[in-house]
Amino acid sequence: MAQEKFSLRCYCYLDRMQPQYAAFVGTITQGDLPTEGMASLYVEMAPGNEAFRMVDIAVKATEARPGAQLVEREFGMFEVHSMNQAAVKEAGQAVLNRLGLTVQDRIKPKIASQQIITNVDPYQAQLLNRFRKGSMLVPGETMLVMEVAPAAYINLACNEAEKKASIKVMHVSSVGRFGRMWLAGSESEIVTASEAATQALNALDGIEG
Repeated sequence: MAQEKFSLRCYCYLDRMQPQYAAFVGTITQGDLPTEGMASLYVEMAPGNEAFRMVDIAVKATEARPGAQLVEREFGMFEVHSMNQAAVKEAGQAVLNRLGLTVQDRIKPKIASQQIITNVDPYQAQLLNRFRKGSMLVPGETMLVMEVAPAAYINLACNEAEKKASIKVMHVSSVGRFGRMWLAGSESEIVTASEAATQALNALDGIEG
């Protein structure tokens, strides 16, 4: 049976986890709980079962702790974090060295879709609130829905949006073919958040996926 070719789908570094983003991650993580101010690294790959080997390399290299290790047949993803930014970067470099890759070998992120919904109707707010893990959407607020591929890049988009705008983090999903985030706030703050997330994603280099 031919061995599947390895693909570095996402490699994104978060320098400082924002308060809401870190709190949200704490509601879904199955590993070590991150806190505000920590640095974080997300690595997504194909095939998915390579995540086991990559986590082994990352956690043995430095003091960075694993918060997530998700393995599907097609894709895998892991996250490590620490208050020590150098430790997180070193863990990522250890993985790249073992793979014989550089950061530039990652797939460049692409925004698959983006919608801003103003003056959200009370009934739609109720429907959305049933599926979120973070803050609740209040009727009349504006909502941003963004989809990104590969999926794990949505974590960077959310963290950078929170840095630049006064918004509420409703939900973030970074597993599968597309990553998604729902943010809520005033229309002007949501526009600022959208621009910040877009700018952060466009600033990353890589190969076309």
